[in-house]
Amino acid sequence: MWLIDSPIGRKFIMSISGIFLVLFLLFHSCMNIVVIISPESYNQICAFLGANWYAVIGSLVLALGFVVHILYALYLSFLNLRARGEVRYAVKATPTDVEWSSKHMLILGVIIVGFIVLHLYNFWFKMQFAELSGIHTGAFDPQNGAAYVSSLFSHWIYCVLYIIWLVALWLHLTHGVWSALHSLGLNNKKWLPRIRVIGNVVSTIIVLMFMSVPIYYLIVNILQ
Repeated sequence: MWLIDSPIGRKFIMSISGIFLVLFLLFHSCMNIVVIISPESYNQICAFLGANWYAVIGSLVLALGFVVHILYALYLSFLNLRARGEVRYAVKATPTDVEWSSKHMLILGVIIVGFIVLHLYNFWFKMQFAELSGIHTGAFDPQNGAAYVSSLFSHWIYCVLYIIWLVALWLHLTHGVWSALHSLGLNNKKWLPRIRVIGNVVSTIIVLMFMSVPIYYLIVNILQ
């Protein structure tokens, strides 16, 4: 029960589940960028990770990690609010050394969750689920993922929405990555500046790879 009752245990759960999701995002972003480099290769990757038992198990594990991370974040926010009671802080001044993303992690998380629901509907439900169930929800072939991505992002509003979502994701990750490593023990004076840099670099690489897709199609739409 120490994982739930102690502050260290709570931070451990958030850190492990958060790092797990960062690794998934890194893999997913590497996969996504292939669609603008080689649509044929992207379709081959989708076929490899489509209606296969290892892909289904992987999806379930990732979904579990995601649910744990989100629900635990909400639970910790509730505990913090309850600990403050009815009387909030009288001083509203904000310390200059506190990151904006650190103060608004819950808000950023809610924005990210909202867009992930949209993302799951647009891609997982209409691609992997359609292939698993045999129920196609549109006129496209679920095995031709590249054509579907191109069709979806032909609507500029989706490009803009995904770019906004990715900005929120970057803000969330730049704080979350180093905070997770900090909570796991890399918190001395020598390593703290390093893990901040590592967190920023990893977060930026992930988001830039993700963002390259909607930006690419947005430019293509403008030039057409």
